Amino acid sequence: MQRGSAAQRASSTKRAGGAQRASAAGACAKPPHEQLIKHRRWLSRVQITEYYPAPERWFSGRKVKAPGLPGRHRADFLYSARGVSMEGDGVDLSGRKVHIHDLGNVGWVNAAGRATRPGRCAAHWSRGIPYWRAGGWRNSNGAVTFPFQVGGWSQGAGRWRGGYGGTSFAPGASLRLRYYHSVAVDPRLIPRGSRIFIPAYRDHGGGWFLAQDTGGAIIGRHLDVYRSPPSNPADRGQFLTDQRVYVIPPGG
Repeated sequence: MQRGSAAQRASSTKRAGGAQRASAAGACAKPPHEQLIKHRRWLSRVQITEYYPAPERWFSGRKVKAPGLPGRHRADFLYSARGVSMEGDGVDLSGRKVHIHDLGNVGWVNAAGRATRPGRCAAHWSRGIPYWRAGGWRNSNGAVTFPFQVGGWSQGAGRWRGGYGGTSFAPGASLRLRYYHSVAVDPRLIPRGSRIFIPAYRDHGGGWFLAQDTGGAIIGRHLDVYRSPPSNPADRGQFLTDQRVYVIPPGG
């Protein structure tokens, strides 16, 4: 998602959950050539997913200092591929929004601790999906582990392997998005600022959304609806295919 400065660099990785869903839908296939929408029109064969800021209450890691934020926050909330470093935005334990400010100069590793890099699209990685930033703790086998707040370790006792290359965070949201009102688009097809009617979301504000965001895994006819965090982390939200939406570009 492109949310300004450092978060624009984060957009090449997208959100882990969204990238996994996009992968399942074949998002790494070369998208067909699309022309920028300049006049209001219906758009068919649209895929719709959902995303939200990562809630710290879902995480269990030991609290650590977070450069740029007051107090301490759970390590996996900050540095795992389910947390703020990947999602771009999060909600801390006090209900305050926070976001990634600078990704620093380290990449990502998979669960085995091996470096993995994004390919031609955010749904494909060189050694599988990312698990943690390239820093933190590793167990005796070199795999990623982290200490729990209640004691113990996620994958066996670990040793510190180094910092996160200048990664920093900041209070507040990176963009002024609204739940069930904002949507991420591919700006090569749908201009930012477009109004979009999604019939499947009629129960949410009448189904009208504003194109305010983008993302590395949002390619072609793919919309990502910004929603409130679900109560259960297993709830990945709606995943709709072959939808028809109405797009009104700015000035169109």
